[in-house]
Amino acid sequence: MPIRLSGMVSGLDTESLVQELVSSYNVKKESYEKSQTKLEWKQEKWKELNTKIYKLYSGSLSNLRMSKAYNSKKTVASDETKASVIAASNAIQGSQSLEVLDLASTGYLTGADLKGDYTTSSKLSELGITADTSITLTVNGETKEIALTPDMTINQFTEALKAEGLNASFDTNNQRFFISSKESGKAADFELSGDMAALSALGLDYDNAGSEAVKLAGEDARILLNNAEFKSSSNNFSINGLTIEVKEKTTSAITLSTSTDVDAIYNTIKGFIKEYNELIKELDTIYGADSAKGYEPLTSEEKEAMSEEDVEKWEKKIKDSLLRRDNTVGSLSSMLKNTMQSTYEINGTKYSLSSFGIGTLSYFTASEFEKGVYHIDGDPDDASSSGSDDKLKSMIAADPEAVGEFFKNLATDLYEKVGEKMQATQLSSAFTVYNDKQMTTELTDIKKKISDWEEYVTEQEDYWYSKFAAMEKAMSELQANSSYLSGLLGTAQ
Repeated sequence: MPIRLSGMVSGLDTESLVQELVSSYNVKKESYEKSQTKLEWKQEKWKELNTKIYKLYSGSLSNLRMSKAYNSKKTVASDETKASVIAASNAIQGSQSLEVLDLASTGYLTGADLKGDYTTSSKLSELGITADTSITLTVNGETKEIALTPDMTINQFTEALKAEGLNASFDTNNQRFFISSKESGKAADFELSGDMAALSALGLDYDNAGSEAVKLAGEDARILLNNAEFKSSSNNFSINGLTIEVKEKTTSAITLSTSTDVDAIYNTIKGFIKEYNELIKELDTIYGADSAKGYEPLTSEEKEAMSEEDVEKWEKKIKDSLLRRDNTVGSLSSMLKNTMQSTYEINGTKYSLSSFGIGTLSYFTASEFEKGVYHIDGDPDDASSSGSDDKLKSMIAADPEAVGEFFKNLATDLYEKVGEKMQATQLSSAFTVYNDKQMTTELTDIKKKISDWEEYVTEQEDYWYSKFAAMEKAMSELQANSSYLSGLLGTAQ
């Protein structure tokens, strides 16, 4: 901004006069700036709300449309020290017998004590390997040659074993090699053979009767499930919807009991109700917010005259009212409430949410913005309904099919209707319930108007400054002429 020196001759406060003359234009510019602030706040509020709506749509509603949401099973082992079981939705309900015959083991070779003071840097020649040779590694029927040279170090030897897929190390404290398969099971087991003198020098001649080297074979786990034998390279089995982890051998059969996981299905439905309640309460709170008539975004000067707390309260009042009586908010709320009151016929019987002990409080009992909130009878986390019988859990245990069909229908209707609200239009993007495109256009227009008015204000300021400058010049010339005349008259006297 240029520095202006004015009013030197007239003595007028030109700066104040110019600002007063253009004040009406500044008021118009500030009006647009306030509109921009409110529209940006409104845009941010819609973004936050849309995120919650989309989360419900793509999460709970999408999942609850699927049968698998209501097919949760659980399996309990009669002796969980012997085995633990996780049931998938396709697991067969009922009891099964399980015997653990063998646990899976990993092939493991503990070398003989070399009775020296070797380190990983020691050369194989120090162990007695004085000429080039090799040993044979066999894994699952496949053989590979491991070359040995006198100059090879112990570390290089273990690295060569690692390169072929084994775990290998040398313990300097115990002066032994330790070699093992990377995986358990018979197929991953290994054998070392070939130059027996070299293996003896390394303390790995476990096939020699007098050797201290010990080799444990890798074995598969074996079980009998309903008297049918199954094998696995690990202690985990996946059989007909059951994931079984065996822990110890059994001396007699234990029982695996599979049934509907009532708690899992209950918690899935409860999670949906909770998420729905949070959304409907927010929609109703936003729609029924108090009016902020007379409240406008504060200018910088107004903020400076107020405390930070008062500024926050002022702005919160405006933000809370931005979607008050908004048609889109009202339409969403009504659609959700009406759909939640739907009735569906399943196997000749009509069901609604109340059939499962799920309902709203009475109009006079519920607080202002909780009249659309649902409560589950017997829910221990809900003070208003915790004392009632848990009808939902009872229904899940007694007739999980009816429960599943009802909530599938309800979730499908909600999913489709919310999806319709989120369809892309000329004014809105896909998966957006509000006119985000229109709002962006409006913001662009407002910013353009602000820019135009800023230019106009500057033009007006320049105009008036030029006028005052001309006046100052004229007054200066008049003063000069007056002084000249006064001087002439004084000389004449």
